[in-house]
Amino acid sequence: MGNRLTQIATRTGDDGTTGLGDNRRVSKNSLRVHAMGEVDELNSHIGVLLCEELPDGVRTMLVEVQHQLFNLGGELSIPGFELLKADAVLALDHALADHNAALPKLQEFILPAGSRAASLAHVCRTVARRAERAVVALGAEEALNDTPRQYLNRLSDLMFVLARVLNRMNGGDDVYWKSERMASGQA
Repeated sequence: MGNRLTQIATRTGDDGTTGLGDNRRVSKNSLRVHAMGEVDELNSHIGVLLCEELPDGVRTMLVEVQHQLFNLGGELSIPGFELLKADAVLALDHALADHNAALPKLQEFILPAGSRAASLAHVCRTVARRAERAVVALGAEEALNDTPRQYLNRLSDLMFVLARVLNRMNGGDDVYWKSERMASGQA
């Protein structure tokens, strides 16, 4: 990795640019910086979720996700570099399969609600989707590895499943959408 920060207020960004890991300066409004920011925001939201009561296995997994998101952000900050490996996507696939197997099949749409922890997981899900869109937009303009996009896609799915797991943690359930059309039999 490049130089470690020893001074935070460098004033080098006062002109609306920021430095990438390859020492190039780019606009803070570039697609790459947007994608980096979305991943950083997602990591921060997961940090808030980690403040909640969570099953040990979920906590351990989310801490690992934070490390992988840091790798993803590092990869985005160094064009052409690979830090996020395919096995990180496989780890999410395994977690999805394990947690999904313990849940009842969905018959209805659910609202992003329930317990505080589940609601925070839903926020993480939506921020992961936004980060994924930012990475897709960047990939349409510049060459990117597939793994960052795949990781964010899988992570948003996992956060949906974890919200369902967390709603059941203390005997709760999902909060189901009440469609007037479905209730009246017009569906």
